[in-house]
Amino acid sequence: MTNTVLGIIGGSGFYNLPGLSDAQWQKIDSPWGAPSDEILSAELEGLPVRFLPRHGRGHNVPPSHINFRANIDVLKRAGVTDVISISACGSLKEAYAPGHFVLVDQFIDRTFAREKSFFGPGCVAHVSVADPVCPLLLDQLEAAAKAESIAHTRGGTYLVMEGPQFSTRAESNLYRSWRCDVIGMTNMPEAKLAREAELPYATVAMVTDYDCWHDDHESVDVAAIIAVMKDNTAKAQRLVAQLAKTFPRTHPSCPIGCDTALDVAIITPPEARDPEVLKKLDAIAGRVLAQA
Repeated sequence: MTNTVLGIIGGSGFYNLPGLSDAQWQKIDSPWGAPSDEILSAELEGLPVRFLPRHGRGHNVPPSHINFRANIDVLKRAGVTDVISISACGSLKEAYAPGHFVLVDQFIDRTFAREKSFFGPGCVAHVSVADPVCPLLLDQLEAAAKAESIAHTRGGTYLVMEGPQFSTRAESNLYRSWRCDVIGMTNMPEAKLAREAELPYATVAMVTDYDCWHDDHESVDVAAIIAVMKDNTAKAQRLVAQLAKTFPRTHPSCPIGCDTALDVAIITPPEARDPEVLKKLDAIAGRVLAQA
């Protein structure tokens, strides 16, 4: 059995986790370029954790400039077996007021300016993201949210927009008509790349605002988000601490095959694969490439 190492990608305002022991920042190089920041390697409740600030410490990397490939690659190189993503989001439903957490299980990707795959010319692969979130991670997150009495909903669709601007009112209402639950700028292609890296993945969407569709609330702005974020961050820290207490110490097999996603994904035969491309895939696809 593989020992669990929990990766946490923290979004806006989620840069410090209380209760960490043996914490040290580590610089890990990636063939895909520079990640958002160094990785904080530590233990939480006796569980090995690796924390990566999605926007960098000091929030100096905007959504469209996040090197998602490098971020996932360095987490894989750091030995991570499972990834929890913590993200600030807008609500597209009346019931999900600021402060509510949505444990997302689906995404709609409306981004257009980002590198979305580790694979391409020289080694082609197609993974399934029909179910982009690992149900075992959702089970763990739901149990932790209940234990901490955090208002939450299990299941929901996260509309990922390009940004950095917030939605127009017409866009916000369009996404509501699509039955989306929350809207943000960061979890795609993050979730797709985690699947390519065979890392079980789940998202905690922390609602900060009602986007701009709600007639009884001001249109979203940064000041409004920051006002809610402090409380959300404190709750997210409690959630992660509780999660660490109960998280399996050995990595269980994913029931939907997140951790074996490349078994039937690579279509380029071994003799046609570009050796230079394979070097870059050593961490992401090393398990299956070694079998070729």
